Amino acid sequence: MIQFFISIMMILFGGFFSLVFAQHSKSTKIITVVLLSAGCFSGVITAVAQLMGTGSDMVASFEYLNGFSLAFQMDGLSAFFLMAIFGVSLLAAIYSFHYMNQTENSVKIAVNYLFFSFLIAAMALVVTASNIITFMLFWEIMSLSSFFLVIYNYDLPENRKAGFLYFVFSHVGAMFIFAAFGIIYGYTGSFGFGSMAAIPDSAKIVIFIFSFVGFGSKAGVFPFHVWLPHAHPAAPSHISAVMSGVMIKTGIYGIIRMYALLNFHTPIFGNIVLIAGVVSGILGVVYALGQHDLKRLLAYHSVENIGIILIGLGIGMIGVSSGHPLMAVLGFSGGFLHVLNHAVFKSLLFMGAGMVLHKTGTSSIDAMGGLLKSMKITGTTFIIGSLAISGLPPFNGFVSEFLIYMGGFKGVALGESAFVMSIVAIISLAIIGGLALACFTKVVGVVFQGEPRTKAAENVNEKGSTMLVSMSILAAACILIGIFPWVFIQMSIKAVCALGLDYGNIPLAPFEGMAVNITLAAMIFLVVLLLVIALRWYYYRGKTITQSGTWGCGFTRPTVKMQYTGSSYAAFLLEFFSPVAPLKEDHPPIKGLFPLKTYYRSHVHDIAELHMEKVIVRPVLSLFDKLRWIQHGDIHLYIGYILLAIVSVLFFIN
Repeated sequence: MIQFFISIMMILFGGFFSLVFAQHSKSTKIITVVLLSAGCFSGVITAVAQLMGTGSDMVASFEYLNGFSLAFQMDGLSAFFLMAIFGVSLLAAIYSFHYMNQTENSVKIAVNYLFFSFLIAAMALVVTASNIITFMLFWEIMSLSSFFLVIYNYDLPENRKAGFLYFVFSHVGAMFIFAAFGIIYGYTGSFGFGSMAAIPDSAKIVIFIFSFVGFGSKAGVFPFHVWLPHAHPAAPSHISAVMSGVMIKTGIYGIIRMYALLNFHTPIFGNIVLIAGVVSGILGVVYALGQHDLKRLLAYHSVENIGIILIGLGIGMIGVSSGHPLMAVLGFSGGFLHVLNHAVFKSLLFMGAGMVLHKTGTSSIDAMGGLLKSMKITGTTFIIGSLAISGLPPFNGFVSEFLIYMGGFKGVALGESAFVMSIVAIISLAIIGGLALACFTKVVGVVFQGEPRTKAAENVNEKGSTMLVSMSILAAACILIGIFPWVFIQMSIKAVCALGLDYGNIPLAPFEGMAVNITLAAMIFLVVLLLVIALRWYYYRGKTITQSGTWGCGFTRPTVKMQYTGSSYAAFLLEFFSPVAPLKEDHPPIKGLFPLKTYYRSHVHDIAELHMEKVIVRPVLSLFDKLRWIQHGDIHLYIGYILLAIVSVLFFIN
């Protein structure tokens, strides 16, 4: 694992370098971005080599405080997540060079890069940790560094609120993870992960539920997602790309790693995960439909795609408990591949939104319009990402969802609850895909098509070559994985092999056949598309193309206000889901022959946010307010607290 740790050191050195030489803003930023990018690139190479090779797992350990061991292990599952973590972080670092161009805030930018390096390193070390101490140490570093990245623009009250909300949910989730690890230690007497299979089955159920709640809070599983639509819009866009693309996937990693370590293949686990996925997927996309802020809309789509991943994992778990290996491998490999695919297209979409925000100064969807005319690369790559997230061929989102569908169809042949859950999964995936397509039709139509609705959308440009390069690479990856998926399916199967399910010699022929058929269908589609473009060019060559206004139905002076808004486009869908997505409208009635200027505002309420804030956030903040007297500024009492803690710990040491 030497190359892996070299990658981590390069990333951390880049962060510290940015802080030490913060005053030399431009040259320092260049070196920082190069170091971060080089470290991430080296990490990608290490992860891909582990996935494509046939060697054994890589292990390493270090003594810590003369009593604990920091232990690491890189197997197929860790390597798969590392590929996504390092890949997205690499492109986010490149993107940040032109995005973070406020020279007057050089120290603030340097601190951002420092915590960015902490976040990347902590995520990588979390997915390679092989004991409780190592895992929780870097889990906390990951949570704290991302908290400081969320409150980058701390002068805005809504950003501070987003940071506090994220902090509360992160540590409430961490308490559940601590509880699960405490039960494990109580039964095994060891901080290692290797002896968990010997725990009694009844305790395993409690451990898994606690773990699912704790890791689900980080992943953004409904109803523990409340922090997510606040935190992602608050953070800088390249940080939003990393948090949504890969950081929340550490929660998915924790869930599946705990499932594998417990080695208890009861249908209960599969049913819990699949139902949580169905609810998260459907409600995530419904709430996205009702959003007016572009980054907040994308944040809710993270909840949706976490739901799709959980559906795949749930199908895999049901396949294992039902003794159906092909169903299990299809579900797990589809879920893992969607982890990678979501990292690619969601990072692309957040970077596209960042470009739009950077140039227009607003993230309000209804304040935009017509941006494709002046932001052709941004608009084109955003459309590619929109098609990919909607699960349409020949893009990458289709491939992973296709594998999950196939796993669900394998489950239809089984009896009793497996049949019911498979039907629920298939129908839910269809609903999620249809709603996602409707949502991104709205986004592309309102933001990039039509005419500018406000001054903010006029006379914009897309200068910033590093931002365009990152988006272009991600868009190309969406197409590459969608057309040639076989290599990536193999990598996801290698991750499945690491789960210890006795599927080490998985027959690849069925999967290779699927991949070949997907490639063939994609190539036929592209040939037909190119043929249509060639025919259009042939028949229109030499002809004069005139431009004129569209027919206005007898009205000759239309305005930009006579276009669809995000609210009007999604109104009929939101009305159908009103029991779980209540709509609040503010619209004074129009009165008189010559009415005064009026307005219309609408807001879709997240039912989880309405109730979870009352149940968790307010009580926790109230408790902290009551404990504020502890923080009084007297250093002597602080030393006393430390001594009291040490004495208390000594009572528990033999």
